[in-house]
Amino acid sequence: MAGRLEGKIATVTGGASGIGRATSLAFAREGAQVVIADVDADGGGETVEMITRAGGGATFVQCDVTQAADVEAMVAHAVSTYGRLDCAFNNAGVEGANAQLADCPEDDWDRTLTINLKGVWLCLKYAVQQMLKQGGGGAIVNTSSISGLSGAAGAGAYGVSKAGVAHLTKIAAQQYAGQRIRVNAVCPGGIHTPMTTRVGSDPQLLEVMEKMHPLGRMGEADEVAEAVLWLCSDATSFVTGHLLAVDGGFLA
Repeated sequence: MAGRLEGKIATVTGGASGIGRATSLAFAREGAQVVIADVDADGGGETVEMITRAGGGATFVQCDVTQAADVEAMVAHAVSTYGRLDCAFNNAGVEGANAQLADCPEDDWDRTLTINLKGVWLCLKYAVQQMLKQGGGGAIVNTSSISGLSGAAGAGAYGVSKAGVAHLTKIAAQQYAGQRIRVNAVCPGGIHTPMTTRVGSDPQLLEVMEKMHPLGRMGEADEVAEAVLWLCSDATSFVTGHLLAVDGGFLA
């Protein structure tokens, strides 16, 4: 039986670890050729090695998503290597400072919004341009967060950036539906990733985070990857502009 992304070409930003790595592995398992992009060349190379060891196809390109030239080069790399672009998972992001709005340093605010929001916009921009060159059609998934759908008191810049991603997703879905380009977002809750480890280095804080989810635990990166895979597959051919919470019931 063919995989759910058999013959598809996909880009994944933030593919060196966490949700990006898990999604890259899932894409490759389901038959996609994957371009893994990250500023972390060592981690990105490890993800490629994991895929090729399992018999899949992948390549790495170093990419700073805040730089238009890097993002354009990432898409060009996908096309020059594999011939086209079918799916884009715009996932690279940072957590930002855990600070009240009035106490947030300006440079942290700027960095968080530039990476998390401008970076997603740039990735979406160049993916859409390539998909239109191909005659339309394609699936784009952005990484938002439950913090972008519900105010998180301790995550000012992060929450604002992820709310921006949610709104960007809906606007793009409306603008490009006529060209058969579907744009959706995943909105993870607390997920065990290197980012969460940095935020919740205190075991007591991690315990509190677990209890905030009605399922009584935090999620795994693989669980978010399955949601991204579904949104990129033909199983969701009538789904666009959707913000899919993968949050153990947090928002409920």
